[in-house]
Order: sequence, then C-alpha cells, then structure tokens
Amino acid sequence: MPSSPGGRRSARTGWNGRPAAVLWDMDGTLVDTEPYWMEAEQVLVAEHGGTWSQEDAHALIGNPLMVSAEYLRRHAGVDLEPVVIVERLLAHVVDRVRHSIPWRPGARELLDELTERGVPCALVTMSWTSLAHAVLSRLPEGTFAAVVTGDAVQHGKPHPEPYLRAAERLGVDPRACVAIEDSIPGLTSAEAAGATTIGVPHLLPIPPAPRRVVVPSLTDVDVARVIDLHGSADAGVSET
Repeated sequence: MPSSPGGRRSARTGWNGRPAAVLWDMDGTLVDTEPYWMEAEQVLVAEHGGTWSQEDAHALIGNPLMVSAEYLRRHAGVDLEPVVIVERLLAHVVDRVRHSIPWRPGARELLDELTERGVPCALVTMSWTSLAHAVLSRLPEGTFAAVVTGDAVQHGKPHPEPYLRAAERLGVDPRACVAIEDSIPGLTSAEAAGATTIGVPHLLPIPPAPRRVVVPSLTDVDVARVIDLHGSADAGVSET
C-alpha cells in the first residue's frame, strides 16, 4: 500500500491513523425504521390470517429482505411469492419514510462531521434501492460516496460481500474501514470483510467480540472517538 508525504498509512488504518472510510448500516443504525418494518410485517400477516409476534419481528432484523420474505411464508402463512412480499413491505416503509424519517440519536451529527472532515462514507444496507433513495433524498447530495443495497448483491449480510463491495467502490482496503451496525448479521458481515466494527444496540443486545466496540448511542461519538475506537478494536480490545 503506498505511503503519503502527508502522513503514514497501514493496511488497517487510513492517513495518520484515522479510518480510510466509515461504512454505515441504514435501518436501525442511521434511521429508526425498524418500527416501520414491523408495522408492515404485521399488516401483511394480518391480511393473510396469520399471527406475528415480537419474537418473529426481531428474527428478521438485519437479514436480507428475501430471507425475511421466506420467513414470512414459512412462519406466518403469507402465501405470496417472496419478491412480492418484499415489494409489499418496501412500499409500506418507503411511504412512511417519505412522511417522516426518524434519525437515530447522534447519527446525523456524526455523519455531518465525518463529511466535514473529509472521511469518505458508504451506505451498506439490506434494504432495496427504493428505500435507500428515499432516505438519501433527505441528505445533502454526496453525503455517501458509495451505496450498496440488498438488491445489488448476490449474497446479503451476514456474508461479507456487501461490505467488500462498498470498500471496493470507495477504492479502500476494508481492513482500514470502520463499520457502524446495530445487528449481529450486519456486524458479522462487516467483520468478515475485515472492518473494525462499532455496534450500537437498538432493539437487540450486542455482545463484545474481537475488533468490535459497543457503544450505547452515537450521541457521544465524534470523529475523534471513532479514531480512538478504531485503534482500540484494531489492538484487539473490546469496549462497551
């Protein structure tokens, strides 16, 4: 990896020790759309005479949408083709987002600071393009230098492909990146790609793991803390 006269760079760090990029999950991390998804699931299941529990809803968090659709077919009796299930769910959530977009605490502030400091960001979501665009339309143009959606990859989270694809599009080594996630499938995907991860628990707890730091909220996380957390995780220290 080449060096720069302005600082030093290694495989696991960007210039002068900062991450080469920050890779963001969307649902549950950047925006609190999980209640919208659960509402959409409940409505669809009720239309087909099934039952839907909180445990069922939690089982879908972080999964590729086609995996969630198959779960709805098997466990809730939704007798539709998987792609139709996904389209029905997406239409509901996109409509809700267009009326009101619930940003997660501290997420916009951190994203804005990263942009101001020139740290590239990518959006890595298992939601499909229509929902990603609905969210991106509420952000300044160019906030995300790359976007990877669930309908643009062959293997979704927890497979590493989404995060590998994001790093490739940014032209950076995934091992030099920090990924921010709220789910185990998402963290598993990012870690398998080689990224340092910051887990921000939302609806489900996140256990500590090597090269993973867990913070209760992004409200107290700024660029300096991202650099510190990246360094701690890179050294094999798991923080909470």
